[in-house]
Formats: sequence, C-alpha cells, structure tokens
Amino acid sequence: MIYLDNAATSFPKPDTVVRAMSNFLERAGGNPGRSGHRLSIEAGRIVYDAREAVAELFRARDPLRVIFTLNATHALNLALRGVVRSGDRVVTTSMEHNAVMRPLRALERAGVRVIVAPCTRDGSLDLDAMYRAVEPGTRLVVVNHASNVVGTILPIAEIARLAHAAGALILVDAAQTAGVLPIDLAAMEIDLLAFTGHKGLYGPPGTGGLVFGENVDAAIIEPLWRGGTGSRSESEEQPDDLPDKFESGTPNGVGIAGLGAGARFVLERGVDAIRAHEVELTRMLIEGLQNISGVVVHGTRDAEKCTAVVSFTVEDRQVSEIGLWLDEEFGVLCRVGLHCAPAAHRTLGTFPRGTVRFAPGIFTTQDDIRVALDAVRRIVRG
Repeated sequence: MIYLDNAATSFPKPDTVVRAMSNFLERAGGNPGRSGHRLSIEAGRIVYDAREAVAELFRARDPLRVIFTLNATHALNLALRGVVRSGDRVVTTSMEHNAVMRPLRALERAGVRVIVAPCTRDGSLDLDAMYRAVEPGTRLVVVNHASNVVGTILPIAEIARLAHAAGALILVDAAQTAGVLPIDLAAMEIDLLAFTGHKGLYGPPGTGGLVFGENVDAAIIEPLWRGGTGSRSESEEQPDDLPDKFESGTPNGVGIAGLGAGARFVLERGVDAIRAHEVELTRMLIEGLQNISGVVVHGTRDAEKCTAVVSFTVEDRQVSEIGLWLDEEFGVLCRVGLHCAPAAHRTLGTFPRGTVRFAPGIFTTQDDIRVALDAVRRIVRG
C-alpha cells in the first residue's frame, strides 16, 4: 500500500504518538483539572505539556493562549462566531475550504457582509485585489495558509499587514501547514491561528486548536458553548480566564496526549527538514505527471510555492475512475473529487468534476512516488 492522502489525514502515525495515547489511558486516565487526586493531576500535566509543545511550534509565548478544539473546523467556527457580529464586514479568498465558506455564508444570512477576494487560476492570491477588498472598517480577514486542493501557499505576513492597516484582525486556517511550514505568530502578525492535529502534526483525529496572538483581547471573543471547566466552580457564569473560557466540558485527554506527542515529533524532526523532504517529493510528482501525455497538473506547478499537495486531471477520464483504479489495481491511496472546497475548484476551473489529489508525507519515499507515477501512466495508456 502506498498512502498519498496525507492532506486528509496523515498515516501512519509515529510510534511515539501511539504510545502517548496508550500511556494516557493506562496510567493517567483521570479527568484533567476536575479532581485533586494523582490521576487527575497527571492527566492535567499531559494536557499542559501538549499546550507547551504547540506553543513552541508556533512561537507562541503563552501556552495558555492555545485553545484545544475538536479540529480546525471547530477552531474556525469558534473564531468566526466569536468575533463577527451582524453588520460586520469580513474578507476572505476564493480558495477557501468549506470550513470557512459555510460558516461565512451562515453569517452572511445573519447580516454579515462577506467579500471574496479573487485568486488566480493557479490558486495564487491577487494582492492588489486583496488590498482593494480590505477597506477600513473591515472586522476580520480569514484566509488559508495553503490550499487543500493544490497546495498554493499564500503570503500571510503581507495579508496581515493589509488587515491591520484597515483595523481588522486576521484569522489563518493552518490545517494544511501546521507542522509542514514554519509558523511564527508574532513575526507573521497572525491574530488567530486555527490548526488541526491529524494532518501535519501527526496526531489523532478529533484534535486541533485555536491559538490567540499576543495582541488579541480574548474578552471580545464569545465562546461557542459554555459549561463546566473545573475552575471557578462557585460561579454560574463562564470564567474569563484562558484557556477555560473556550474549553467547557471534559477535554479529549487521550487525543491531546497524542497531539502533544505529534507536535514533539515535528519539533524533533524539524519543520525545515520535513519541508525539504516534501518539496523533493512534490517536485518528483509534478515533473513526473507533466511528462504523462493527457495529464493536466493544476496549481503553480512549482514545488517551492506549494505544500506537498498535487492535483491533476486526465483528459476524457473521470477522477473517480482513476482513483478507483489506483486503489484496487495498484494499491495507491489518494483522494478524488472536490475536497470540500468548491470555491477553490471554481477558481481553478476544475468544478464540478474535481481532481485527483496526491499528498505525500514524511513517511513517503521516492520509490513510492515512482510507483504512483507508473500507475498513473499505465491507467492513462489504458
């Protein structure tokens, strides 16, 4: 089996992640922050260690400003619903995932004005168009760091400067870049960073988070839900302290243990080393696919300008047919279709048929890429 679907969920997971989750259940299965006994204290320590690992990875100075969520979608909804009010103006791009577009469309029906800045056919952002879109008085700018369809990387620092000049906050969807690209909240001037645990951080599904930049006043953001936090139990009002304000209910301790181990795995490997490996594989894929007659590679076709996500189509062939043949005949696992990003596919010109998406990861080898390319070649020749 050759697994090329890491943009959906990374596989396999590092041994340290599996061990951390097993150890949590076997040795520290208490409810973190809810009791004073040894199992609860140990569970709380593991959760805090995970906060520290995530904070270190994103250069966030205060681990308490790392809010754990179910995934990036949950984090994005927390930020969007918590920051934006009826009458506000929000700017986004035409390459966004439905994790952004669906909440925005719901907010639009509630009186929020949503402006979509256009991207080009390769997924790159038109900065002039973004400049025109981010008018003074804009409340929030929300953008992906890299496309989940073609991997195109957006210039976050430049977008942040435009947002701040207009008095807006910037929310970055890092679902595809956390653990894959260097992220420095302060240097990139990111106000809110949404991430998921099960992709480039090599953690389990059901984990993710929202990181608050130092200049964001958490008091202006409303929680998605309220309830028990293990703190200030004498009050029936939600506490204002971070992270408790946004983490009501028993946390996914075992998942967070795995997420923390995944973040440590990335820190030990080094983001730069992971990036170099993925650039090499991405370059092989792009060049190899372009050399197959009838195959069209979408995006920038430049491994330095995208994450390890390569989408392609084949003339007169359905993407679902190609994906089925790759799996059943060649053991190559990938994703086909619209990838929950119809806006991106409209921008790329691949709507409604979608694309075949290859997404290698840290455990993918050059031999794996060669086998996948040979499989595509044989399918196309038919």
